[in-house]
Formats: sequence, C-alpha cells, structure tokens
Amino acid sequence: MAKRVSIIDIGSNSVRMVIYEKTSRFAFHLLHEEKSKVRISEHAYKHDGILQEIPMQRTFDALENFLKISESFKAKKVLCVATSALRDAPNKKDFVQKVREKLKLNIKIISGEKEAYYGAIACANLLPKQHNAMSIDIGGGSTEIAFIDANNVSYTLSLDLGTVRLKELFFDTDDLDGAKEYIRKELDKIPMKDLTTLIGIGGTFRAISSAIQKSQCYPLNKLHAFEYTQNTFKTYIKRILEADEKELSNLYIKENRFDVIKPGALILEIVIEKFAIENCITSGVGVREGVFLADLLRSSKHQFPANYNTSVKYILDAHLSDKQFSNNLTKLTKQIFDLTYEFFNLDYSYREKLSIAAKLYPSGSNIHFYSQNKHSYYIAQTALEYGFTHQDITLIATLMKFAKNKLPARSHIEKYQMLLPEEQILNPLSFLLSLSIILLSHRPRNIDFELSFKNGILKVSSQSNLYLAKDGVAKVQCFKDFQVVFNA
Repeated sequence: MAKRVSIIDIGSNSVRMVIYEKTSRFAFHLLHEEKSKVRISEHAYKHDGILQEIPMQRTFDALENFLKISESFKAKKVLCVATSALRDAPNKKDFVQKVREKLKLNIKIISGEKEAYYGAIACANLLPKQHNAMSIDIGGGSTEIAFIDANNVSYTLSLDLGTVRLKELFFDTDDLDGAKEYIRKELDKIPMKDLTTLIGIGGTFRAISSAIQKSQCYPLNKLHAFEYTQNTFKTYIKRILEADEKELSNLYIKENRFDVIKPGALILEIVIEKFAIENCITSGVGVREGVFLADLLRSSKHQFPANYNTSVKYILDAHLSDKQFSNNLTKLTKQIFDLTYEFFNLDYSYREKLSIAAKLYPSGSNIHFYSQNKHSYYIAQTALEYGFTHQDITLIATLMKFAKNKLPARSHIEKYQMLLPEEQILNPLSFLLSLSIILLSHRPRNIDFELSFKNGILKVSSQSNLYLAKDGVAKVQCFKDFQVVFNA
C-alpha cells in the first residue's frame, strides 16, 4: 500500500477528503482533511432523483481542488467513492464520465450495504470495543445501518432515509406526521435485536454531539468516542425539534445545519425509541476511514492484530527515538504495579492504562527536553485518537503530565473531574509511574535490579550503583505507610 493515500467521499450533503500517511505496517495518522458542503443532491428528490446542473458543477469544482491538494501532499493513491446521491441518480453516468475525462479521477459508486460496511469496520477498528451495538450513518439521501459486536460486523442495511430527502419531501411542506410515518416504515426494515449502544456516524450525529459537549462545558476537545446516555440525547433532540432558528443557535447548532438538523434529529429520536438504546457514542470516523482500512487491512480480514492499537504505534513511530528506555520503563511499571496494586487497593484494569502512559512518556522529549512532560501530555491527549475512551485518554495523559513530579494538581483534577478516577486511584497511579522513572534514572540497557514488596516496603536489590535513583526517591512525594528501601 502507498505511504500516502487520499480518500474522497462524495455524499449527498458534502464531499470530503482525507489524506493518511502510514508510519509502519498498520500505523497511520491524518495529514490533511478537507470538506465542502456542495449538496450535490439539492433539488434532486423533487425531480425524480435527477442531479441538477448547479450542484453537479459545485461538486466538480470541489473535486478539482481536492486533487490539487492531494498532489501537493504527493499522495500516491487516490480512492474516490460516491454514495446515495449518485447511486440513486438517473444521470449519474454523465457526471462520472465528465470527472473521469476532465479530472482523470475514477469515481466508484458503492452500494448502500457496502457504504454501511465501510462505516462499520471503521467503528469496529477505531472506537473502544462495543458489544451489542448498532452504527447509524444519516446522510443527505440515505441512512446506513450495521450491527457491531467487538470487531465483528454482522449485518448491513441501507435505507432510503436522509436529511435532504426528508427536508424536500416533508419538512418543506411542514408535513411532520408524514415524515414520522415515512421514517417508521423505513426503520421497520431493520430486524429487531437486543441493542445497548448506538454508534453515530456522520454530520448529523456529530453536530448534535458537539452541541451537547458545549452545553456541558465538556473539558476534552475531542468528539471521537464521546459518550452519553440516551436520556441526555433524547432531551437534547426534543429541544432541537421544538426550536426556532434563534433557539437552534442557542443550542450550539451551526447555521449551515439549520435546514437539515431537524430531519436528522427526528430519525434519531425514533431510532432510540424503537430499539430502547441505553448509551450513545460518537464516531469521528466513517466511510472514508473504512475505505482506507479495507485497503490497509485487506490481508487480515479488515481487522487489526489482537492487542494492537494504531494510535499508540503511530506515537512510538513518530515521537520516540529511544525505544529501549520506553520498553524498560513499561516493563518496570507493570512489575511495580503487580507488586503493589493490592496495597493501594487498585483495580487490575488500571495496569494497561499505566503501562501505556509509561510506554509513551518519553515521547515529549523529542520535541523539547525541558518541557518534556507538557509535550508528552499534549501528544497523548490529542494523538491517542483511536481505540480509547475519553476517560482512558485523560487518565493516560494526566499520568504523563505529572510524571516524575508532584502528584496531579488540584486545578487539573477539578478541570477534568468528570473524566478522571477518584484521587485515591489517580494519586497512587501517578506515584507508581514517577517511581518507575526514578528507578531508571541511570538508564541501564537492561533493568539491573530486583524488586520485592511486603508490608508496605518496596525493596530494591542491585549490584549496580543506584545513586541517582536513591536521590530521586528521597525527593518524590511518597505515601503514608509506603517505603522504598535499597539493598546492595
């Protein structure tokens, strides 16, 4: 697979492009993203699905610019897919041929089921593992559904249900009852299944999630993997459906979505009611990422290897020069955790988060040594994009920020209170990472000491000179009834 790949997705509302760069076999990061709200399907549903000249020209112009951007990044491969608007259009061949002849770009019109599958494999691979979940991607002309259980996508379906379609068929004539009847009829095509989680893909869901974040003064600037209960969702959707334009603005809905947010919100309201959804999670990935992953993971059944995280591997690839120290620190942190987690009354599940914080802690020094912790914190908070909950990301980043320092500051804990564990959990984890870093102050090629723990005393035995470790332990903020003793 090419090192840099451009993915273009032509939807009913928008045409989008992402450019990804591989850093190793399965690790990648986003180089560039572009979006244009061309609304290629504008007025099409009033004319038997026929694409109109002005929207087609807007889309053509956007694609021309996208290809120039892709060329500037020296992308070696461009994959372009089109969904509902082109799929349904009687005159789609004219547009596809024009683009092929004048822009040398091949557009692949994918089926609704394939569109649903691409979105689902993106969610299955790039979100925290979800069980008994249904993904929903509400576009302008269609809605794609898939059932997801961990890495497995078991069902896909495309419905003739979209925001622009509903707007032009029902909302423009204030036929709300007709819209509800149409939505329910389409949703009846989905087989009933016991579901707990709704995974939202696409602009409508992200717009509502973003608005909810702002209304909550949410502390983390990240939409992907943002979770909330169905009660929160239903309440906000109700307010959207009842709002006029001024009230929509007060609800943090952007003006360019005023005309399509209510059709999308109505679809979601009926979906949650029909399937008795308990939890909602926002996906920042969708069809584009699914197309990329289908290419990247084509030899592994569209799944990453077990226990592999592409974001962690990307950070290691891009920001770590001394992987030996990172490996030693990870190994030692796990060892100390195993010896002491019962003493600190820590759940064993925190071992993985602590070990990731240890593995990635040195990443900030590649940017600036004297502000290593600040940069390590920022890298973790922003680049741990895939496969982690917001609670996981905030904990890992916090441990890195205060490593080899004082325990997490009160101001920091208060800011991220809704995402961090209680202090009786956070503080011991922070201490264990700091202690591990200090014990490796002399940076041995291999760990050159042995540890034992009993009755609150951690014994460090070594034939090596551990002067710097002894000095560091004397300065670190320790815990009552916990001691570190060095034996020669």
